[in-house]
Amino acid sequence: MKKSISIWSFPNSWDFSLKLEIARKAGFEGIEPELAEAGPIHLKSSDEELASARALAKSHGLTFSGLATGLYWGANAASNEASIREQAAAILQRQIECASALGIDAVLVVPAAVGVDFLPGAEVVPYDIAYARAQALIRAALPVAERHRVSIGIENVWNKFLLSPLEMRDFIDSFQSEWVGSYLDVGNVLATGYPEHWIRILGHRIKRVHFKDYRRAVGTTAGFVDLLSGDVHWPAVVRELKAIGYTGWVAAEMIPPVPFYKYCPEILIENTARAMDAIFALSE
Repeated sequence: MKKSISIWSFPNSWDFSLKLEIARKAGFEGIEPELAEAGPIHLKSSDEELASARALAKSHGLTFSGLATGLYWGANAASNEASIREQAAAILQRQIECASALGIDAVLVVPAAVGVDFLPGAEVVPYDIAYARAQALIRAALPVAERHRVSIGIENVWNKFLLSPLEMRDFIDSFQSEWVGSYLDVGNVLATGYPEHWIRILGHRIKRVHFKDYRRAVGTTAGFVDLLSGDVHWPAVVRELKAIGYTGWVAAEMIPPVPFYKYCPEILIENTARAMDAIFALSE
């Protein structure tokens, strides 16, 4: 497996080049950038800007491991507003196009939200309607994904949607396409299940993996903690990843600000790199 880190693990105040420098010094092989409204990779990035971002990563000895985005939280593809659904579709298409230009072959997608507790006032959409609209979003994007040879990775997030590995598996299989798979977040599973079960059931469908850790007793987003500090059964996770033959990118997605790292945030990156090395070495 290849070790990467999400761009969201760094302070927003750091410029892109500094994030790359710190990641490489910590021992990461890759970094997972984001498609945002502003920044080095944004919705209106030119081909030249994307080429420049890719070259900058390469100059630091890093590979872009996947392309994430937080834009779906503001553009729910299951919304009752047609204009918002259209916005989500445009984001997905642009995400695929940017990924291709950046040399990335998988994107992180939130295909629908039934409800989002951590977003005040978030729209609540009936589950069956959200499911149908999520399928429509992915089906419409498949020709673009196939043309660019970029996989659409469905992430399991706290969106009250695709709540079990069986449901995620069946959703992915409904498209009958190698270009749709799972962007599995190990830590996000802890609130309702066990990541080792998800890995075994999803198997070859897993396109990318996120590492986070979580303490169930907290029960809110404040429960996300440093790797090896929560309730993830890491030996079982590693065992199941090896059992399915997963050798792809694993990106740590830490969620700052972490109070313990307020005055020295680079230590979070270094500690995360060491923790990932220790996790990869586990066996059961």
